[in-house]
Amino acid sequence: MKSTIPETGVPITQPDRQEASLHGEILLRLRDYVVEGNIPEGARVPERQLCEMLGISRTPLREALKVLAAEGLIELLPNRGARVRQLGLFDIMAGLESLAGRLACEAITDEEIAAIERLHYEMYGHYLNSDMHGYFQANQRIHESIVAAARNETLRAAYTSFAGRIRRVRYSANFARQRQRWGEAMREHEAILDALRRRAGSELSDILFQHLRNKRTAAIEHLAAARAATAATAAGS
Repeated sequence: MKSTIPETGVPITQPDRQEASLHGEILLRLRDYVVEGNIPEGARVPERQLCEMLGISRTPLREALKVLAAEGLIELLPNRGARVRQLGLFDIMAGLESLAGRLACEAITDEEIAAIERLHYEMYGHYLNSDMHGYFQANQRIHESIVAAARNETLRAAYTSFAGRIRRVRYSANFARQRQRWGEAMREHEAILDALRRRAGSELSDILFQHLRNKRTAAIEHLAAARAATAATAAGS
């Protein structure tokens, strides 16, 4: 029986690693494309268009779609391709943050509240200086701190899993309506800090849920405006 060990000494696992790397890149790009709202909720996934965009065949695309289906981003249709789920990740994140706020008020320490308060004023300084990058970094640390204060590792793991997938869209929401949304978000964070100081769990839960819902609405508006501007530019050129 002929040996299957390559005589050149090249590890037989190397092609598999390359394939896994390619699969990961395809999955990352496809996930971002869906999360950023390029395909409307409830719409069919345009497989041929995506294959051309990604430079791949149908097989690796469908493998990536299976992963997105497992993550809850899309729904696979028997013999009819796939479509983007109506329930977006913002709704899931809103539910997670809402629960985290309620639990955090039961377990958070004075030191943790003081740390979040410092982050809040750091974020406010970035807002006054129109430093979107600095603002967003402090903003994320505030939300992560509230989740950590909930003392629930299952909740924290779920939040971490979803947070990265909506990061870009969450960021873009602040540009909606000529940045009017940015000021609204800052005022909502004032209410979040106030409820946290008072350990008003039910109130904080409601505020966090609506905060994410408002951000979702703003993100959709911003993405729609960007697509319209792109279409207008293409039509005029």
